[in-house]
Amino acid sequence: METEKTENGILEHWTPEEVRTAFERDEIILIDVRTPQEFNVERIGGALLAPMQAFQPNHMPSQADKRIVFHCGSGVRSGKVATQCLRSGVDRIAHMTGGLGAWKEAGFEYTGTDMATGAPKTMSQATGKD
Repeated sequence: METEKTENGILEHWTPEEVRTAFERDEIILIDVRTPQEFNVERIGGALLAPMQAFQPNHMPSQADKRIVFHCGSGVRSGKVATQCLRSGVDRIAHMTGGLGAWKEAGFEYTGTDMATGAPKTMSQATGKD
């Protein structure tokens, strides 16, 4: 993990590998900041949704027990949301670099949509299918 000291606090940049490991160990809360439409098409199983367009840092869960890590499609929006949290008084926050695209590129499982049925389906970019 890389850390960046900003004027408002520490911004952590986590790799998909670091996120996956911490998420599997139940050490983090993973929050997707993409739109509900994007989330419905494909998502990391177990991630919570808090769309950037309606994001309010004061309504985020506490980091007392688990660190919050934001993610989006590419890492841009999650970085902006993390910065917004720092500006609101949070002293340390994290986001996943490369977003869902990097997660998929790493070959990690995600929930996609079966285009034939419209049903959710566990997928992996490494195999191109379930």
